[in-house]
Amino acid sequence: MPFQLNQQGESRQILARSNSSPDLDKTSRQRVWKPAVVLATCILFGIDMPVVAQELDEEALAKQAQNPVANIISIPIEYWSYDADEGDVDLLIAKPLIPTSLGKFNLINRFIVSYASIAGDIDVEMPMLGGARNSGTTVSGLTDITYQGMLSPVSPGKVIWGVGGAVTFPTASEEALGSNRFSAGPTVLVLVMPGKWVVGLLAQNVWDFAGSGDASVNTFTFQPIINYNIKNGWYLFSSPIWTANWEREEKWTIPIGGGVGKMHAFGKLPVDFKLGYYDNVKSPERSPGSSWLFAVKFLLPKGK
Repeated sequence: MPFQLNQQGESRQILARSNSSPDLDKTSRQRVWKPAVVLATCILFGIDMPVVAQELDEEALAKQAQNPVANIISIPIEYWSYDADEGDVDLLIAKPLIPTSLGKFNLINRFIVSYASIAGDIDVEMPMLGGARNSGTTVSGLTDITYQGMLSPVSPGKVIWGVGGAVTFPTASEEALGSNRFSAGPTVLVLVMPGKWVVGLLAQNVWDFAGSGDASVNTFTFQPIINYNIKNGWYLFSSPIWTANWEREEKWTIPIGGGVGKMHAFGKLPVDFKLGYYDNVKSPERSPGSSWLFAVKFLLPKGK
């Protein structure tokens, strides 16, 4: 959901697991794929790849890509890896964004579709998983799908804003990967872009209104957005997704952290790369304590 949300991301692959020796399997994966992905990302970011003369302004595109209601088609793909004492979660998310012109406003259409793999005795408080609770086995599949729609001015002033709503559909392929409930609620965005900065917040709350699931859904997500653009398309970012499940005694999941990103134009195709790390300063018992993010976002500027 957002960001989802919770949160307003995008690659590494969902990893296969062996049920016979989960501890050894987890340790082996961590030793192999994390250094490999970090190394591959550093190589990708560090090499000045030969391309056709760069006609696109990478710095301007980087700031545009950091605006959740920019009037530009984008296809973000995020890979998240969450680690916990009793298990782990791998999450692959696609968040295609398609703006539609409505006169003086744009309707920003965002779809959040994710595939998850959960291993171990673990609770997962993420909007697209509906507060999943796994009993110790490994379960993989499609999670609940969310649609977000926000209206935003075509010509905003210094303060960029968007208002709308979100609807979550019970599409999870496994019971542990969703709520089995339809949910909906309001979404609001406020953003400013002074100089090299992009700073804002994205907030959302959804409540269930139909479905066969037993547990009620009342989930709040809040995503602070902080980006500092350096030069040549490089930038620093921090966009954690803070979640509150109002139906639980241990309500809050609050990660802090950030990372580095690079906008690179492959000829006329801008592609945004991100690598980040977050650590939970507050979270329910048995939930993941830290997470890695690797994201790729393809931008399709209008008229290009």
